[in-house]
Formats: sequence, structure tokens, C-alpha cells
Amino acid sequence: MAVMQGINPTRMELSRLKKRLVTAVRGHKLLKDKRDDLMKKFLELVRRNKELREAVEEKIMDVYSGFDIAAAVMSEAALKEALLLPKNRVSLEISSKNIMSVETPIFTFSDSSSSEDLFTYGFSDTSGELDASVAALKIITPYMLELAQMEKSAQLLAQEIEKTRRRVNALEYVQIPDLRDTIKYISMKLDENERGNLSRLMKIKDMMIAEARKKDA
Repeated sequence: MAVMQGINPTRMELSRLKKRLVTAVRGHKLLKDKRDDLMKKFLELVRRNKELREAVEEKIMDVYSGFDIAAAVMSEAALKEALLLPKNRVSLEISSKNIMSVETPIFTFSDSSSSEDLFTYGFSDTSGELDASVAALKIITPYMLELAQMEKSAQLLAQEIEKTRRRVNALEYVQIPDLRDTIKYISMKLDENERGNLSRLMKIKDMMIAEARKKDA
């Protein structure tokens, strides 16, 4: 029995601990429900993240292959000069979305430039593979940001799941058992005191009856 320290075995304390137990049991159920819902959201996010990551990695490998071919058919100086100065300007807005009390990021990507502004070089000294890779990289960028958003959200959800799991375990294995044991201990103490008081009252009653009989005699 793990009785809480510094507790006086009184009826007022017993009533207070019973209210705490009710609150702890209700909180334990709410936290378990929250943990289960977080796990569902987390697993769903992980599945979507896995699919998107595989698609993005496949596209990036194609882009790298194009750059490798361009590097093979172009001189190093021409390749560096072609990619030296970007013309596009993009903007990124960061907001948040609440998922089960967890603030997860939302990345909003916008690119106002036209397809004519994509290439910063002339086509006479460059290869078609370089053009295709640059164009593909522009298409991939929003998906990469979406992937970063998903992975950060999954990380934050995992941290919240771990925090909630620790709270559930603390309530389930420490606080609630301690409260129940302490309530049981106080109840036993109060019953013991009540039996002692009853015994004393009965003894006093017997003494008073005996004293009254002596006086009558």
C-alpha cells in the first residue's frame, strides 16, 4: 500500500481525496482518448509522408540525372555560368494548424514568375537536359515544402504523444493507485477510531449503569 505522505486521516481529507480521485480518473480517460486520437492522426500522417517522400525522391533523382548528363556534355564553366544568377523570386508564408492541441506548420508557397523567367541563360550553349532539370526542379519545389511540412508535423505529434503517454502512465500507475490506497487507509483509520469511540462509550455507559445501581442499593 502506497499511502501519500503528510495526509491527516480525517473525514474532510477523505472527502477531498475522493474528489481528487474522481478528477484523476476522468483526466486519465480524457488523456487516453487524446493519446489514441493523436496516434491515429500520426499514423495517417506517416503513411502520407512515406508516399510523398518516395515520389519526391524519385523526382529528385531524375533531376540529378539530368544535371549529371548536362555536366557531362557541357563545360564546367558554362554550367556554373548558366546557374549562377537566378531570375525567379518566390515567397513562402508560414502559418499553423491546430491538431489535437498541437500547433503544426503550414507552408504556403507562391511563385509569381512566368515560364519565360525560369531560365537565366541562353539556349545556345546549354543542353536540353539542363533545361528539363531546371523546369522539373521548379515543379518539385512545392512538393518538397509539403514534405517538410508533413515531417515537422509528424515530429511535433510524436513529441505530444510521448508527453501524453507519460501523463497517462503517471496517472494510471502512480497517482490513481496512491489516491485509492490513501483513501482506503483513511477509511480504515476512521472505522478504527469509530469502533474505539463506540467501545469507550459502551464502557462509560456500563460504568454509569453500575454506578446508578450502587446508588439505588
